[in-house]
Amino acid sequence: MAEVSVEINGRKYRMACEDGQETHLSSLATRFNRYIDDYKGTFGEIGDNRLTVMAGIAVVDELVEAERKLEQLRAELQTVTKAGNDVAAEAESMESKFAAKLADVARRIESIATAVDAAGQEPQGNS
Repeated sequence: MAEVSVEINGRKYRMACEDGQETHLSSLATRFNRYIDDYKGTFGEIGDNRLTVMAGIAVVDELVEAERKLEQLRAELQTVTKAGNDVAAEAESMESKFAAKLADVARRIESIATAVDAAGQEPQGNS
């Protein structure tokens, strides 16, 4: 386990984290400290506990909003995926119908060609 020293609201804290996560933990602490600094700037010195609670609630509020947006995007993705699948199925159906019509036309052309060949091979009367 690695250890990181972070500063939040002017106080240093030693925290443990997984090896390789030191930079991530430091950036999280820096970001959280910005919330506290913002609230301090807005409300003044209203007490460390109150500032920390307000910053924590703000972070959770952002998390909840991000989760809501993620869920909305998942729903939109599901809708778009279904629409895409419907279009693909329709295209496949149209392709099958086109292939069937093309085969029918090919049979008709073959029939006409056979009839023309047969007509050309009939003996012609002398005039």
